[in-house]
Amino acid sequence: MQPAIQLWAGLGNPETSMSHNRHNIGFMAVDSIAKRHGFSPWRKRFRGEIAEGRIGTSKVLLLKPMTYMNASGDSIREAATFYKIPPDAITVFHDELDLAPGKVRIKKGGGAAGHNGLRSTDRQLGTQDYWRVRLGIGHPGSKERVHGWVLGDFAKADQPWLEDLLDAVADTAPLLAAGQREDCMTRIALLTANSPKPIIPGPKAGETGVKD
Repeated sequence: MQPAIQLWAGLGNPETSMSHNRHNIGFMAVDSIAKRHGFSPWRKRFRGEIAEGRIGTSKVLLLKPMTYMNASGDSIREAATFYKIPPDAITVFHDELDLAPGKVRIKKGGGAAGHNGLRSTDRQLGTQDYWRVRLGIGHPGSKERVHGWVLGDFAKADQPWLEDLLDAVADTAPLLAAGQREDCMTRIALLTANSPKPIIPGPKAGETGVKD
């Protein structure tokens, strides 16, 4: 049985200058979903921006926390509390270093893996048992370069695969809303199979390949 309402939160930072950062791919994903499925205009609420709509037979509330990444959970908790949405009906879209660019994995629970937005959400919800849509941005090759990588903009060369990915996420939202998560991942992989392959820089001389 599907929940009465689902909360889908995209993680990112609110500054306009950061809107094209790799760290903001969660915002990009929910923006794409809202546009494709005719959601209401974004409006300010719960220390963020929300848009409401239906995907298939499911009522979905989209949320972009405007608290900065490390306080994302504050906004998510406020929305979930107001609408009485349990963790099992919450899905968080976020950037994932440990997945190749354009790859997507959907999972429930797990650690934050150094992601401040997930860490904040874990803390504010009091559990890790919510769903995550992990959107691959790739790893820059060394721990020292991670900060600059996630807070750097997607390159012009990234736009073709990024646009294909965001289109696929929007296209497959009905599967996600229906709880058909394995089918959703499979369909995204098929839709993006012919996307241009992104180039990931390797470690510079003297750097290690240790992941953050």
